Amino acid sequence: MLLYFSGTGNSRWVANSLAKLLNERVCALLDVAARPSLFDLKEGEALGFVFPVYAWGPPVLVTDILARLQAKQVPSYVYFVCTCGDDTGKTAAIFSRAVQEKGWMCRAGFSVIMPETYVCLPGFDVDPKDKERKKLREAVGRIEEIARYVAGRAEKEDCNEGGFPWVKSYLIRPLFNRFMTSAESFHVTAACISCGKCVTACPLQNVRLEKGRPVWGKDCAMCLSCYHHCPKHAVAYGNLTKKKGQYTLD
Repeated sequence: MLLYFSGTGNSRWVANSLAKLLNERVCALLDVAARPSLFDLKEGEALGFVFPVYAWGPPVLVTDILARLQAKQVPSYVYFVCTCGDDTGKTAAIFSRAVQEKGWMCRAGFSVIMPETYVCLPGFDVDPKDKERKKLREAVGRIEEIARYVAGRAEKEDCNEGGFPWVKSYLIRPLFNRFMTSAESFHVTAACISCGKCVTACPLQNVRLEKGRPVWGKDCAMCLSCYHHCPKHAVAYGNLTKKKGQYTLD
């Protein structure tokens, strides 16, 4: 069984691709959180998690849902695949610890480089189209490689930590989670056409329309799905996204 969380589509695409190769069931992690009956792990079944890297770690909502999962059977083999634009920092250590706190053991972890999605800080933007296409081409082979390891129940950690991973994951990440995961800076420009796509795009149902304009609630994961799915590029995060690009893999 494969559980995934995805905002702009990268992790969903990886999960679906991997599930086809492994002939595994796949389900959105948020669906399982809303309907626990969907998590019917069978005896001897492997359990995989696919999620994006946020600030050099797993999204907080992923580890929160993991902590609440109730399984009648202990998974025979737990592994994860994280998607990232470049490096992962200590994502593997953070997620493995969260798994261990459930009394399970994470046997393997892998990273897949995918197109960039984060645009809410200076210097961060989506990839140029040629780089985006190159990453997607190379991801196909990487997913096939991961599928072979998982099928063989390999005990392996193969994540691109990058430089200064401890600093990124244990110093910068807590600051990001505290100060940069608020939806308060989201707003729309005059280009908004009240189409509601930001509402339907939000996996946490954190956006609603009031008088034809989107309003953001407090339950934000900073997945940026609302921003990237806006057909008029009207969703903005302060003044930081004015000249930034958009990307989705739907």
